Amino acid sequence: MPQSLTKNYVHIIFSSKNREPFLHSPVKEELWDCLGGMCKALECNPIHIGGYHDHVHVLCLLSKKLALMKLVEEIKTHSSKWLKAKGSEFSGFSWHLGYGAFSVNPAQWEAVAAHIEKQEEHHQEKSFQAEFRTILGKYKMDYDEHYLWD
Repeated sequence: MPQSLTKNYVHIIFSSKNREPFLHSPVKEELWDCLGGMCKALECNPIHIGGYHDHVHVLCLLSKKLALMKLVEEIKTHSSKWLKAKGSEFSGFSWHLGYGAFSVNPAQWEAVAAHIEKQEEHHQEKSFQAEFRTILGKYKMDYDEHYLWD
């Protein structure tokens, strides 16, 4: 086959260091746009980006030219620099070192996008940690709680 055809939906989740609530309007909406632009520049078509005060969700199509690890590294590095340039209140900002990345069934990407869209109301009842544990459970992922958060 002379063509290389891929369509890999990926849901990436990462939080601010120590889950500090740095992400408020209007900067968080600007950040979502910034992350979308970074994904596009890396040929990873963004589908939906959102989050809450202490974390980000990115749903995108992973480029066939880029490893997932490199995508996460690029968007975290560049968005951190971008956010720090927004003002002195962000001078201490950084992302948590880890992240979660999950493959998404093509028939279910709309459900993931809807989940991302409802982050504000979702987190009125559930913490980021509880949400992330739920997602890890859904994917039957083993993890060590000691290393999960810091």
